[in-house]
Amino acid sequence: MKIDKTDRTLPIPINDAVLASAQRLKDLGLPWSPHVGCFVWDRDAAIQAPSPFPRRIYFILNMRRFTDIFGSRENMRRQLVWVPTWHQAFQLCRQWGIAAPDAKGAARDTRPDPEEDGLLGLYDLLPGQIMADLMEPE
Repeated sequence: MKIDKTDRTLPIPINDAVLASAQRLKDLGLPWSPHVGCFVWDRDAAIQAPSPFPRRIYFILNMRRFTDIFGSRENMRRQLVWVPTWHQAFQLCRQWGIAAPDAKGAARDTRPDPEEDGLLGLYDLLPGQIMADLMEPE
């Protein structure tokens, strides 16, 4: 069954704000190793198959299929933009000791889409830690 791209029941918000924020996290060096269960944005149209989601968003369900296309996980990491789900972003915050709102407190209806608000709120917490990690001597 093909997903209705106009349906508001998509598994994550997929819009300009979310994709721009995901790209910013990548540009800052958000650590990510491609694996099953991740949403990715193919902004350069490297994947020839049509996406079931809007804006060339794909879900990694089968790593072999993606490594067949990109040749390696490293090439995937370089060419794709990871679009973390709310849960994945929340896990990153917990891993880094960043105080993140729980699911009930994440969305405050400040945007038309409370799910987008909660996801972007978590994305907004991550750049400071990414930069701190980059500045730490090894």
